[in-house]
Amino acid sequence: MAIKEYILAEKEYLVNMRRQFHAHPEVSLKEFETCKTIERELDSMGIPHRRVGETGVYGWIDGKKAGDGKIIVLRADIDALAMDDLKDVPYCSQNSGVCHACGHDAHTATLLGTAKVLKQKENEFSGQVRLFFQQAEEIGQGGRLFVQENLLDGAARVFGAHVASGLASGKIALTKGPQNASCDYFKIKIKGRGAHVSMPHLGVDAAYIAAQVLVALQSIVARNTNPLETVVVGVGVLRAGTQYNIIAEDAELEGTTRCFLPEVRNFTNERIRQIAEHTAEMYGGTAEVEFRDYAAPLINDGQAVEEVTQVVERFWPKEKIVPDFEKALGADDFADFLAVTKGMYAFVGTGNPENPNTMVAHHHGLFDIDEEAMLLSCNTYVDYALWVLQEMS
Repeated sequence: MAIKEYILAEKEYLVNMRRQFHAHPEVSLKEFETCKTIERELDSMGIPHRRVGETGVYGWIDGKKAGDGKIIVLRADIDALAMDDLKDVPYCSQNSGVCHACGHDAHTATLLGTAKVLKQKENEFSGQVRLFFQQAEEIGQGGRLFVQENLLDGAARVFGAHVASGLASGKIALTKGPQNASCDYFKIKIKGRGAHVSMPHLGVDAAYIAAQVLVALQSIVARNTNPLETVVVGVGVLRAGTQYNIIAEDAELEGTTRCFLPEVRNFTNERIRQIAEHTAEMYGGTAEVEFRDYAAPLINDGQAVEEVTQVVERFWPKEKIVPDFEKALGADDFADFLAVTKGMYAFVGTGNPENPNTMVAHHHGLFDIDEEAMLLSCNTYVDYALWVLQEMS
């Protein structure tokens, strides 16, 4: 069992495109040159396309075979991170302070390779392949733009894949159920009343209120959540006051929540609001709570996972398929697509001990991938798309 010949034929293309994207990374919502490169490649393949937002690209391939075929959506995220590339390789980042340290360069190259193969096979299927080159995954703002434009309407399935340095190269994780947590940002603005620190009774100390809120928020996980559920309530920023001898009139807390179930997510966020408002009121102040929805929980559909597993088993050893990949508290806005269309998100192993950088954690400046893994990812994209278009009843 091995990678199909029509995928092996595109190996050089996959590697070259990945390295081109890696050398020219762009942060979320600033992927202007990245999307231009994608558009040039789609033009060269004869694939129509248009922009989604300013920097997302939507392309489509219409099958030429007679019949009413299905529609499948294939997605890749394209943005990079605001951090330095620390690798000493020929394809290291040429954009100072920006780095593809999460593998989105490989995702973009893989989807382009997939598009190239499927375009060559357009006479073999009816229906339509929709290609989502999605911006701003790192800030949870890109997926919803495609959803808002109704680009998943009519789709039978949606599929995507993410590289994973913690998984050995040659393995692919196809796991039912929750895989990534939701991600919500929150800001709590506390209003007190200023006074001289020597006369605290004349003021309302916003710094003190913020400290009480910070401690009380930990009770959500410790005392309000089922111990069998996985929930994170984290505060990364606390600002208060203007000078050492003035009672703080204002304070702000910024943090995030991570959950795997929608009902737990709703409960957790509501408890944050209640704790902030009631604590501030108890000490004579007020609290205003703002939430930003960055990503919903990513939950793979069981039927879609079974379909992809059967497809992969046709060309890849069964023992290299991981059915129980550990879920992660990191978020991915592919969840926005799964909220409206049945599908799944795979994880493709890219860790290879022969290259220590491929074993480095995501979002680290030394992060790299075993480029051989792109062949497995591309083969999965192509063959699952063909299964949906040719065989799905």
